[in-house]
Parts: sequence; C-alpha cells; structure tokens
Amino acid sequence: MSQITTHILDTTLGRPAQGVTIALSSLREDDTWQELARGRTNQDGRIPDLLAKDQQLPLGTYKMKFFTQEYFEQQGNTGFYPFVEIVFNVLAAEHYHIPLLLNPFGYSTYRGS
Repeated sequence: MSQITTHILDTTLGRPAQGVTIALSSLREDDTWQELARGRTNQDGRIPDLLAKDQQLPLGTYKMKFFTQEYFEQQGNTGFYPFVEIVFNVLAAEHYHIPLLLNPFGYSTYRGS
C-alpha cells in the first residue's frame, strides 16, 4: 500500500467520488511546491497506488490538491471550490490517510487510518 492514501466521498450523492484527479506535492526549502505524484480516484473514490509500495517520504510538509471542478462538471454540477488543497505534515515513517468529504459548496477532512 502507498504511504499516502486518500478516499473521497461525495456527501451530496452519498457515494464515492470517482474520477477526481489528485496531485501530491512537497514543500521545498524555497517555499515552492514540487509535484511528486498524480492520479485519479477509482470507482471506490480511492487511489491505492499514488506512491510506490516501498517509497517512503522524507519528513516534511506535503499537499494534496484535489481537482474538484472537473469532477463536478462531470456530474453536471457547478461547485463553489474549483480545487481543494490539504496541507499536512509527515512526522514519521508511517501510513497517512487523507480523506475528503465533498459536496458542491463545502468540504471536510481529517486524518484517517
């Protein structure tokens, strides 16, 4: 399993958000972001292989960018947020699950397991 995983639930529809593009980036010393990986959620709203199984990220600050506008357009909706960025710290060599609960006019996240 990838060290970083995610799961997106569309709370309006009550089902996983399929086909959402997500980019994982790291914060560099010059305060710019470097993209490390990119993928699309499957029918269960997950990306199981965002990073290779054996890839361990260095400690630091990371960002997952969820491209929500394209998802809502695919659903025939207009969302208020064109994308959602979740910035988090990798504090140890362990698994990090970053879930997103999403609807056209709001979102919520937490550290999952």
